[in-house]
Amino acid sequence: EGCMKVTLKLYASLSDYLPDAARKKNAIELELATGTTVAQVIERQNLPAKMCHLVLVDGIYIAPEGREQRALAEGETLAIWPPIAGG
Repeated sequence: EGCMKVTLKLYASLSDYLPDAARKKNAIELELATGTTVAQVIERQNLPAKMCHLVLVDGIYIAPEGREQRALAEGETLAIWPPIAGG
């Protein structure tokens, strides 16, 4: 059971969930157990699932139904956008 480092990037209103120091670059490095899934990261960072509208791993879209299965790997970047409100 090893560890891996991944980058979590949160955009727009979701950046409020990042530590102050991380907000400037919208990113935080996480150390996770090998095999941690996208859904587990969302849960552990206390991100409201309904706010996690667009989820990308290294630029590839992960549909909501795939987030439980998609395990992250060392060095990957998980980027999450909230729904963009039109106005």
